Amino acid sequence: MPGLIGKKIGMTSVFGADGKNIPCTVIEAGPCVVTQIRTEEVDGYAAVQLAYDEKKEKHTSAPMLGHFKKANTTPKRKLVEFENDFAKELQLGDQITVSDLFTEEDEAWVDVTGISKGKGFQGVVKRHGFAGVGGQTHGQHNRLRAPGSLGASSWPSRVFKGKRLAGRMGGDRVKILNLKVIKVIPENNLILVKGSIPGAKGSYVIVEE
Repeated sequence: MPGLIGKKIGMTSVFGADGKNIPCTVIEAGPCVVTQIRTEEVDGYAAVQLAYDEKKEKHTSAPMLGHFKKANTTPKRKLVEFENDFAKELQLGDQITVSDLFTEEDEAWVDVTGISKGKGFQGVVKRHGFAGVGGQTHGQHNRLRAPGSLGASSWPSRVFKGKRLAGRMGGDRVKILNLKVIKVIPENNLILVKGSIPGAKGSYVIVEE
C-alpha cells in the first residue's frame, strides 16, 4: 500500500533516543475502506479508491449510497484514488490500517498532502514578504505597506500577468516531502511525523510512502 487518508489531530513533541525534544504532528491515518478498483483493461490505468471517515446516510446522495453499497460499507466523507499496481492485490470492502503500512521496527519516511490554512485577503507584505518603504522622507506618508510601482504607464499600459500583488492567501493544496515517521500507535490508528504539516486541526490529509 502506498498511502492512506487521514486527519490532522494536532501537534506534540517526543524525546528521541539522544534525549533531544522532537516536534511532531499527530495524524489519525485510517482505517480506510477500498470502495473502487481501477484496472488497465476497463479504465486505462491501475488504481485503488480509498474512503475514510463516517458520514450520515441522509447527507449522502443516492448515487454515492449505491457506490458504497457495492463495497459493502457505510457512507464515507473523503474519497481519494491512489494510482499504483498494488490494486490487483485488493478487493472491494477491504480495510486498510496503519499497521498495513508501518511497523515500529522499520524506519519510514512519508509525503503528506493537505489544504493549508486560509488567511483571507492579504497585502503584499504578508503575502509575498515585501519589506515596505522605509522612512518618511520626500513627502512619503502612510504608505509603508504599499506594493509600490506596478510598471510603466506609457508601455505596455497594463500590469504584467503574475505580478505579485495583494490577494487571497492560503487555502492551497500543499505537499510536504520526506517527513520522518517518529512513532506508530496501531491500536489507535495514529502516526507521529517529525515537523509540521499543512492544514488546521481536524482537516483531511493524504499520507503517502
